[in-house]
Order: sequence, then structure tokens, then C-alpha cells
Amino acid sequence: MSGLRYVAYYRVSAQRQGRSGLGLEAQQKAVKDRLAGFAPLLAEYIEIESGTRTDRPKLAEALAACRLHKAILIIAKLDRLARNVAFVSNLMEAGVDFEAVDHPTVNRLTIHILAAVAEHEARMISERTRSALAAAKARGVKLGGYRGRPGTAADCSKARSARSRKAANRAADLIPTIKALQASGVSSLRSIASELNRMSIAASRGGTWSAGQVGRVLKTI
Repeated sequence: MSGLRYVAYYRVSAQRQGRSGLGLEAQQKAVKDRLAGFAPLLAEYIEIESGTRTDRPKLAEALAACRLHKAILIIAKLDRLARNVAFVSNLMEAGVDFEAVDHPTVNRLTIHILAAVAEHEARMISERTRSALAAAKARGVKLGGYRGRPGTAADCSKARSARSRKAANRAADLIPTIKALQASGVSSLRSIASELNRMSIAASRGGTWSAGQVGRVLKTI
């Protein structure tokens, strides 16, 4: 065994496929063949999509499991998934390592490249907008007022908000596991911390859990 751990994410595109397993078995076989004798598969998440659906609840659950267990997200086929806006944005925000069986060289760096392409397109639009505003100003058109500059208090506030969101997301990932422990009779903060450590779920800043850290997470409920 390599010491790595994996969480699998599968996608089927219709309710009929989800019920019948068409396409799903092939994805599961590809993942299990890849990991056989190499690394454990901790969990599997199956997304049943419709053409009109834009959210990915099972992907969110899979990413949460990866964060909790410091595992790698694995999919069977890159296919259209890496070009899916929801998949790319979720993976970018999650900070989770990624592997595709049919394209073993593809990883989170590749996803960054895909996102960079989208960012470049957005930047080109922004540059065209600035050019149009500059031309309008040259013609004497009155533009909007001062909007701040990089490095201001507003930027610091945004950074603090980002850290707060990250902490809140981490707590949200942990709550179902902690509630399950409580439901099974593990009630004290110290015993919950011990169980989280036994499950190899790292504390928010790494290392092992303490009763105080568990208490802080529970205060977010």
C-alpha cells in the first residue's frame, strides 16, 4: 500500500442510468482496478444529473470527505467533467488533490490551467471594458467615482472574510461526523476528540483534536 487514501466520485447523466447502473459499473471497475493493492478507497459518491441541474451535492460531499480524511478525489473518466464549470469551481475552492483514471497525468494543476483559461477570457473582457471607459472619458463622458485601490482596508476585510468562510466550511464538513458520534453515545468533548483522532481526521490546523477544538466546532451549530 502506498499510504495514500482515495474518495471516488462518479457521475451518471440521467435518472434511468442512475437506477439501472448503466455506465456506473464501468466507472467503479476502472477506479477499483486502479487502486487494487495500491491504496484504500474510503468512500464512493454517485451524482445523478439531469440536463437542467447546475448544483453538484454529491461532489460537495465527496470533497468534504477528502478534506476530512486528507484523501485524493478520484474519477474514472475525465471526459466532460473537467470542462464542467461547477466541477472546476468546486475543486478549485476545495483545495483537494485530484486524479482521473483515464488520464493519470491530469491533476489539480491541470484544473488550475483550465480555470486560468477562463480567467484569461474574463481578463480580456475587463480590458476591453477599461478601454471603452477610457475612450468615453476622452470624449468628456463623466464616469463613476473612486472605488478604492488594492491594499486598502476593504482588501483586508475581504481576506478576513475568506478565512472566516474557510473555517465555517471546515466546521460544516465536520458536523455530520460529530453528530453521528453523538448519536452513537459518544457525548463528551474529550471522547469525541479521541474518536476523530482514531478516524484519522486532522484538526482544523493539523495535528490532533482536543476537547476545546471540538467545543469550538460545536458552537457553530
